[in-house]
Amino acid sequence: MKVYIGADHRGFELKEKIINWLKEWKYEFEDMGAYKNDPKDDYTLYAEKVASVVGNGQDNFGILLCGSGVGVDVMANKFGSIRASIGKDPKQVKAGRNDDNMNILVIAADFTNEREAREMVHEFLKTEFGDKARYKRRIDEIQRVEENRND
Repeated sequence: MKVYIGADHRGFELKEKIINWLKEWKYEFEDMGAYKNDPKDDYTLYAEKVASVVGNGQDNFGILLCGSGVGVDVMANKFGSIRASIGKDPKQVKAGRNDDNMNILVIAADFTNEREAREMVHEFLKTEFGDKARYKRRIDEIQRVEENRND
């Protein structure tokens, strides 16, 4: 598993804390920016970088942060094979990984404290896809829509 992480200026400080947790927990990761806190940057750049890499590999996961979480969530979900979702709490994140094979955790930095973020990131990384037939069927339906198939 490799984790790709990105954030704009509003998520920058929390991203730096998450990077420290990833080091502590010994996860392989790559910081996709921002590399400094620049109030003029745009979340779209970091969401594109992370989503384009995560969508290309089955064992790739992403974490994206912006102020509301909505911008990076919308942008990331424009890429095929991406199942990004805003984390609300650890139980919801666990359900998203288990039931929907969520591969990008989105964190709303303006509305999430450090403890909540740490718990959600931990749950996101430790939870496996549930692999039940109905979960697989739903993922296949999403893929069918992404590919514009009518079967």
